[in-house]
Amino acid sequence: MRIYLMGFMGVGKTYLGRELAKQLGFRFLDLDESIERKAGTSISGYFEQFGEEKFRLLEAECLRETVGWDNYVIATGGGAPCYHHNVQWMNEHGITIFLHAESSLLATRLSKEAATRPLIAQLTAEDLAGFISKKLAERLPFYELAQVQFDVPSKGLEGVDVLAKYLKRFFSKKI
Repeated sequence: MRIYLMGFMGVGKTYLGRELAKQLGFRFLDLDESIERKAGTSISGYFEQFGEEKFRLLEAECLRETVGWDNYVIATGGGAPCYHHNVQWMNEHGITIFLHAESSLLATRLSKEAATRPLIAQLTAEDLAGFISKKLAERLPFYELAQVQFDVPSKGLEGVDVLAKYLKRFFSKKI
């Protein structure tokens, strides 16, 4: 069984995914790290050199390489569900969870790490808020196709244990 975490950048997919994997006894994969290994460069470097379109193709390729993996929690990139029918593919090959957070929380988190994120690296604080609103509106229809939706706490791991217990019950019904 694979669990695919999706949601907007800065929502905590990697942070929460590691803890969820630990609680479930699963392995964890950050899809962005897999992409960087395959590309031999950072996400930012790949974006700079090849552009977003080529990045999205590589992202879809790396995602599909997870098809035979069992007992994994996989954190996808924020845009991954929105391209190349990825959300449908993830729904067919695992459990998808949409991690939802308020725009204000996302803006706070992203303002601290903008330099490492190619889509927002050049934005001012004011532009960042507009970018988040616009992109969330574009991506929400894809995120809402997830099989499970989870409201992310403003800090820490609150609620992850509840999500893990729910998933354990879900797995026991599937077996």
